[in-house]
Amino acid sequence: MRSAIRVSAAWVGVGLVVFLLAGLVMAQRERFVYVNRTRLTEAQLTELERSYQTRVPDGSYWYDATSGLWGVEGEPAAGRIHPNLDLGGPLRADASGGGTDVFMNGREIHPLELVFLEDMFGVVLPGRYWLNDQGIGGFEGGPPRFDLAATADPDGGGGYTYRGPGGLMGGDGSCFYYNDPEAGSSYALPGC
Repeated sequence: MRSAIRVSAAWVGVGLVVFLLAGLVMAQRERFVYVNRTRLTEAQLTELERSYQTRVPDGSYWYDATSGLWGVEGEPAAGRIHPNLDLGGPLRADASGGGTDVFMNGREIHPLELVFLEDMFGVVLPGRYWLNDQGIGGFEGGPPRFDLAATADPDGGGGYTYRGPGGLMGGDGSCFYYNDPEAGSSYALPGC
């Protein structure tokens, strides 16, 4: 009887170790991707990665559903995806760090974005602006006043590249890239 109890206890111990190891493996597979401070479900993450044919690294991101712009939380826009996706919570004013007094769709833009816009337009007035997924925008509640794509590509060649103090930004309407050689970081949408 004692040997049966020992064998039984040994199997319980082995079962417990297998259970703990299985839990550890499951925990390693668990993903932590946040958009607008809301964790994406596995289904949302799977659909996003399937649609854009890329793996989304774990991290915290912001997404503007009106314009389709997205970025790493506290950082400037890193790219553009389809607008109106059901991703995360509401866009926060401080999503990309702010400090500029220029708001696009409720998000205070990052200083590098302000430099980019100032280089395009000369002067950018502090205030609240709207921006749609075509790059057309204006003051909140007002008519269109600017077209980012047309201003960035006045010859109509379909693309733009901007080299400034924050790095290199560019795109062609379906692709957007950003490269900061000093920080060693770059972002690009699939298809670039």
